[in-house]
Amino acid sequence: MSKQISRWFLLIILSSAVFLSVIDIFIVNVAIPSIKIGIKGSDSDIQLVIVLYLLGYAAFLITGGRAGDHYGKKNVFIISMIFFIATSCLCGFSQSPWQINTSRFLQGISAAFMIPQSITYIQVLFPEHHDRIKALGIYGSIAGTASVIGQFLGGVLPDVHFFIAGWRLIFLINLPLGLISVILAAKYLKDTKTEKKGKFDHSGVTLLTMALIALIYPLVRGPELQWPWWSMALIGLSIVLLALFIFDQRRKLQTGKEPLIDVRLFGFKDFNIGLCAVLFYFMVQDTYFLINVILFQTGFGISSSETGIFFVFQGVGYVVASLLSLHLVPVYGKKVLQVGVLIMITALVFHLVFFNSPSTSRYILLPVLFIYGTGCGSVLPSLLTMALKSIPPHFAGAASGTFSTFQQTAIALGIGIVGGVFFYQLAGNTTLEGYVSAYRIATGVNMFLLMVVSLFLFLLPDKQKASPISSPKERTLIAN
Repeated sequence: MSKQISRWFLLIILSSAVFLSVIDIFIVNVAIPSIKIGIKGSDSDIQLVIVLYLLGYAAFLITGGRAGDHYGKKNVFIISMIFFIATSCLCGFSQSPWQINTSRFLQGISAAFMIPQSITYIQVLFPEHHDRIKALGIYGSIAGTASVIGQFLGGVLPDVHFFIAGWRLIFLINLPLGLISVILAAKYLKDTKTEKKGKFDHSGVTLLTMALIALIYPLVRGPELQWPWWSMALIGLSIVLLALFIFDQRRKLQTGKEPLIDVRLFGFKDFNIGLCAVLFYFMVQDTYFLINVILFQTGFGISSSETGIFFVFQGVGYVVASLLSLHLVPVYGKKVLQVGVLIMITALVFHLVFFNSPSTSRYILLPVLFIYGTGCGSVLPSLLTMALKSIPPHFAGAASGTFSTFQQTAIALGIGIVGGVFFYQLAGNTTLEGYVSAYRIATGVNMFLLMVVSLFLFLLPDKQKASPISSPKERTLIAN
């Protein structure tokens, strides 16, 4: 019995990693207008507050997972948690856009090393299938809860002022929570056996990081600066760097070295279709919060606290639908995701109709946000499953890491593109009509992206019809 209690207690310690990393995404989303005022930043500066965290996370996620194999999962978990706390404090005490954005990038890197250790520990602590499923369910529920709490605190804390500006508390709150986790992990976690099977792919990480920054940074800064020549040059450079990255990964695979991303995964048609659906879905994910929060707080003049409460309704809708979808997807397959996307698009139509005035009735606004949340909850939890369902078991780990990297990159790309459209339309017209007009155009872009998601879900074979190996080419890939 004590062993059982100990395992579940350790799960709570490990889940602190996903709690902190997720809450730091959603808490920032709602507090963006307050952060902008606090650091005296521009529109592109606040986009980068979101984007650079995601880029740091995306570029180092796979490397973070392998670090645990090389240096021990306990060591990496504790060190990365300490680094996460330190960079959170740097964010909280930042005085300029440059300081907070540099700190956010480093914070994202620390999260990339922290999260894989917790997931791997769960695999070790819960070898039995039934217990593992239950543990992962709890882990996922904590992540979902963190999203709701983050949206609430992101609204409430900026309106709280003690000795420092309230927006700084959204970062400094990580200090006590993180320290408790570090102390408990150091005392109770057992270290794991190190497995130094190969060297780190330093060149792969460098090429991928440079390519992502070269692509997304000009997408964020370009519209504000009227697209200077260097922004177009960086976008062209990103294409070259991505091509070099793919070439580098193929060469390492052919020479027996361990690449950052196993490019053989892209030989699976269903996986490619799933990644395309992921790309367009996650381009909408955080952009939705960005433009709605700015519309509510800056355009409508609604307080930060009330905005946070609004998005709690959206978060509750997400949690309720995600729990239901886990039972419905095994029965109805991708139809659940398709209905979820349809709900999201329908809810965005309601957004366009009703979100046009500060006097909009809360009896309309809150149900619309809840409905949108139910659409998200019907899609997001099962996207990974749908993308990986045709991947052979021995490719599952690499595919999962690639999926997560793709996911975070897509969110950053969405902030750059859709957020850029919003701020470009808003430039020079910061009246109520200007905010509503920019919001409608950006929301229209999001609706288009969701329609593209529907197309790729239509092309994706349903669960009941999918086979583990669906083509001779894929059989050859597995054999190799």
